[in-house]
Amino acid sequence: MIHDFKEAMGSYPTGVTVVTTKTEEGKPVGMTVNSFTSVSIEPLLVSWSIDKRSGSLEFFMDANRFAVNILAADQADVCWTFASRDETDRFGKTEWTDTDYDLPVIDGAFAQFECRKVQQIEAGDHYILIGEVQKITKNDKEPLLYYKREIGRIEEIVEKLKDA
Repeated sequence: MIHDFKEAMGSYPTGVTVVTTKTEEGKPVGMTVNSFTSVSIEPLLVSWSIDKRSGSLEFFMDANRFAVNILAADQADVCWTFASRDETDRFGKTEWTDTDYDLPVIDGAFAQFECRKVQQIEAGDHYILIGEVQKITKNDKEPLLYYKREIGRIEEIVEKLKDA
């Protein structure tokens, strides 16, 4: 059943995000996430999930704020940098900016949501983090998509799958 679940979820197209925050010492931390979704309009809430085994778990659990960076179609390299198990110098390999809320955001992203964490819920082998959106920045770009274990623009992914 787990195989079927993974196959079905992997065949459901989603956007690709990098969720970021800072440690108590002010060091930027981030990870690639595709479990991002809207929750509510009033108030404006979003959520994402983090695996309990993640090396970044403690930083996101301790943080009062986080940013969700919806990656642009030309940011596949950023996706892979933040998806790597090697967490060394991720921000040194990526262009980013500190915001007024003291959050690191990825430059050139499709959109950025700066959030105040309002709730974290234990759910199986993950935690669901819910944030109230404080600021939104949207750029005139296409989003990066994930579909059938491929990332890119939808047309590119479909072509890759045809050739496979």
